[in-house]
Amino acid sequence: MTDMAPTNASHAPHPTTTGPTGPTGTTGPIGTIGPTGPTGFIRLRSRSRRSALAAGLLLGGLAGGVYGMVTPPTYTATSYVVAVPDGESDPQSALGFAQAYGRVATQPAILADARTRAGVPVRILRANVRTATSPDAPMVAVSATSTRPGLAADMANAVSRALTRHAADAGQATHVRLTRFARATAPTEASSAPPAVTGLVGASAGGLLGGLLLLVRPRGTAHDDAPAPARVPVPAPAVDVHAQP
Repeated sequence: MTDMAPTNASHAPHPTTTGPTGPTGTTGPIGTIGPTGPTGFIRLRSRSRRSALAAGLLLGGLAGGVYGMVTPPTYTATSYVVAVPDGESDPQSALGFAQAYGRVATQPAILADARTRAGVPVRILRANVRTATSPDAPMVAVSATSTRPGLAADMANAVSRALTRHAADAGQATHVRLTRFARATAPTEASSAPPAVTGLVGASAGGLLGGLLLLVRPRGTAHDDAPAPARVPVPAPAVDVHAQP
């Protein structure tokens, strides 16, 4: 009987596989995470979001700046009238009538009386004249806006004058009369926003719109959005180190 020499396990060759770049000395092929892996996927999406927001800010700022430059400046002039009670009334009644006169100051009857002195049609007065009252003082503020400072002052003064005339006609019933407190003068500074401010507003609106578009844009399927899975080493078949030759 011939003796069989035992096989030395320490001299058994280890299997060597080849990876993507050469021998790896491992038990199976190993893949790497490329640009389509999780890190690259997150970078691409973050970059696209930043680009969309930057584009919204830029376009909005340009649109707002252009709007501010091409739109002519507007001017606002304000005149004030105050309600004064007579001997048969009290200050509280004057305050209430001031609130009422502030509401009717832009009615057609008042504006029709003011158009001749203002030199503009009623529709212009209706679109550019506003009134304001105070809850603490019996005063009415009549404001007019125009691209010409002098015309703005003329419209405000014409409406306040017509309002005091109508209040005088009803003075016997109301026991309150309106008196001019301050005459409107031609403004020296525009009340409209300058191009720098409109540009900032446009940039803010563009950035907000870009963010909303990112939130409501259609998303891909879960398979498309999921990053490519990383490949793991494949186990090699076990080697029987005690096998007989």
